[in-house]
Amino acid sequence: MSEKELAKKIIELVGGESNIVSVRHCATRLRIVVSDKEKIQTKDVEALDKVKGSFFNSGQYQIILGTGLVNRVYDEVIKITGDEGEAPASDKKKETVVYGNKFQRAVRMFSDVFVPIIPVLVATGLFMGLRGLLTQEAVLAVFGLTPENVSQTLLTFTQILTDTAFAFLPALVCWSTFRNFGGSPVIGIVLGLMLVSPSLPNAYAVGAGEADPLVFFGFLKVTGYQGSVLPAFVTGILAAKFEKWLRRHVPDAIDLIVTPFVTLLVGSILAIFGIGPLLHSLEAIILKVVETIIFLPMGIGGFLYGCFGQLLGIFGIHHVLNFLEISMLAQDGWNYLNPIGTCGNMAQAGAVLAVAIKAVSNKTKQVAYPSCLSAMLGITEPAVFGVNLKFVKPFIMSMIGGGVGGFLASIFHLRATGMSITGIPGTLLYLNEQLPLYILVNVVSFAVAFALTWSIGFNKKMEQQ
Repeated sequence: MSEKELAKKIIELVGGESNIVSVRHCATRLRIVVSDKEKIQTKDVEALDKVKGSFFNSGQYQIILGTGLVNRVYDEVIKITGDEGEAPASDKKKETVVYGNKFQRAVRMFSDVFVPIIPVLVATGLFMGLRGLLTQEAVLAVFGLTPENVSQTLLTFTQILTDTAFAFLPALVCWSTFRNFGGSPVIGIVLGLMLVSPSLPNAYAVGAGEADPLVFFGFLKVTGYQGSVLPAFVTGILAAKFEKWLRRHVPDAIDLIVTPFVTLLVGSILAIFGIGPLLHSLEAIILKVVETIIFLPMGIGGFLYGCFGQLLGIFGIHHVLNFLEISMLAQDGWNYLNPIGTCGNMAQAGAVLAVAIKAVSNKTKQVAYPSCLSAMLGITEPAVFGVNLKFVKPFIMSMIGGGVGGFLASIFHLRATGMSITGIPGTLLYLNEQLPLYILVNVVSFAVAFALTWSIGFNKKMEQQ
């Protein structure tokens, strides 16, 4: 059966063109939103040649086709339906059926934006973990080397591998958001790149006290958005909707000139002078709160930050904590935040591993297993956005696991000799009498999150909601 024939058959078995609201695809699945899911002939779809399975999840009928094939079948489907994936519902004037409550829809919307970019985040996580291990003095000493022996050219190459995806994360998020909300993806890419323009002070440099934000109108502080998620996400939604509105009102003769120009102008102004400063003010408040919390007595601070500190990564404002870590290291040579924060990463790994083992969907397993390894190496975005936050309960279980580990880290008075690496690579910051305790708190965090997710945090029905 050719891809064209398969596409025609799939459209027929999901209720025909009239039943299709929108069509998307990810790495392995064709994802179709339908008006009436009762019209889907599931058994007949799964019996089709080259179809590896199907399921209904988060309001979408998802057909597993595999990498490569899914792209070709998707192309044939949109040739028939005329749905290019950018503005299906509004352009075709179909009545969209909404599945799930508002919170479930919000989580699904967030997850849909991140699914396309998870592979590069996983790969980057592995690169960062390996670079962190191979460039530490303890590892180099095994080969009779010191940091001075490592070629600067080689270090530059490794930085290209480890820094690119996160340096331009806003561009990836904005592109995917535009794509999901009916805007032009290429405008999303450019708008996202504007958020990390070299003309803006680097967010990490500002957080570390190495650079000052730009000040507009005497009071408005502006920085770049390196590593940020929320500004690009919110900007992407508003700018995509604004672009769609423009296309309905701008005459066709000048649409090519006016719409991109006005969309980028309004979107950049909104992000740089509205959303950005608002989040900057929020970051300053968070910095003071975290600094107060982590030193609360009897392990309370460790539990609270180990549990709720994981929420900072979701909103992309965690980089502000670099300033706090550098300040600690400058004062007495110790980093008290790292051992608590790493417990949250290991808890995410434990929760996502439990999901990977229990999941029925091959797609969930394909995302969850590598996300576990990535989280253990210090990069939790794939685990959080690709799996745990998507199903909600696993994320809650990881918060609990991180809280328990953070409590123990605080009780044991763990403190790192550096910063920027956690999880397995972070072991190199505790090559002293603390090492057994560091390993213990990480194992406990992982085990608690795994056990809770396995027992009460995830079940097969959650994949079908």
